[in-house]
Amino acid sequence: MKPKVVQVAAIDYSIVKLLANLNEKTKKAGYEVHIITSEGPYKKQLESQGYIVHNVDIERKIKPMSNLKSVLNIMKILKQIRPEILHVHTPIASVLARIAGKLAKVSNIIYTAHGFYFHDDMPKKKYKLFFGIEKFMGKYFTDFIFTQSKEDYDLAVNNKFRPEDRMLWISNGVDLEYEFNFKNFQNLLEMKQKLDFKDSDFIVTFVGRLVEEKGILDLLKASEELSENIKIVVVGEFPEKERDATINEKIEEFSNRENVIFTGQIDNINEYLFISDVFCLPSYREGMPRSIIEAMAMKNAIIATNIRGSREEVLDGVSGFLVDIKREDLIRDKIIQLYNNQDLLESMKLESYKRAHKLYNENDVIEKQLSVFESVIKK
Repeated sequence: MKPKVVQVAAIDYSIVKLLANLNEKTKKAGYEVHIITSEGPYKKQLESQGYIVHNVDIERKIKPMSNLKSVLNIMKILKQIRPEILHVHTPIASVLARIAGKLAKVSNIIYTAHGFYFHDDMPKKKYKLFFGIEKFMGKYFTDFIFTQSKEDYDLAVNNKFRPEDRMLWISNGVDLEYEFNFKNFQNLLEMKQKLDFKDSDFIVTFVGRLVEEKGILDLLKASEELSENIKIVVVGEFPEKERDATINEKIEEFSNRENVIFTGQIDNINEYLFISDVFCLPSYREGMPRSIIEAMAMKNAIIATNIRGSREEVLDGVSGFLVDIKREDLIRDKIIQLYNNQDLLESMKLESYKRAHKLYNENDVIEKQLSVFESVIKK
């Protein structure tokens, strides 16, 4: 019989976006791959790829009764599957699934911290609470911890979330061979025309969920005093379970601006990044943002906030700029600086590209994980 791996995330988009190549290579390595996630639009796609999908409603917020129901439903599924490995992702889902895993007596529970929920900008009491939860879950409900951020790894080691030999810094990466291979794209002008841009347009791109903590409002406010041929391209949508009417209304105020383009959720992000000059992620909290790496691989200069993960990926003044959070004035200044200085722009684009290829190949990240899968099963 094939050894079984169960991947858990709150929404199926996370499975498709973050785990596609890991799941594919896990299956090719001889594992039976199961997925537990909330019901979503990608179920048929995942099943057509040979994965066994189990839908459980998993809230992305703390809601005790709903969370308890999720734990019990996940536990029932795990008892039926009896996997050798339970691999959990995303903040709330990872807590609920690890509790369910222990109750179901799964022998190897692996947690990937895509970014610990606590962060520098959080109030001290809240930070302390979520720090305590992470440490408690690591100590009593987790067999192995992967971290994408080196900062998270160092913090977990220093605070003994697990013994050091039960933790691994895996970093993050993207598909540099196919999806985000800049050399696969040839004619910039033709691509701009295909996507309805002029050759003279200077393009600044954002990719992410349209929620406040991603800093999207800061970028939109920064766009208000820019030259008319500086276009802000916003890729992403309002997540159903994180709807905030106030934020939505504020974002939608910009929908009729000529220099702001909302694409919604799209499948050709690589094409937009190919024509983009600057990628901006003004987020308040990140783990090890994949979107920045995608943009680096497609030769974008980067403007990001000086937070965990982003500051590991971006060399300030070399491959882009790091700015303080909630500072649309600084975002605007850096966009204008790059718009007015072609030599600096091209230099930063090249440095981003080189850094992506040196540090962020997804194949390396996957091999680290598969190596641990193999080692824990042998034990």
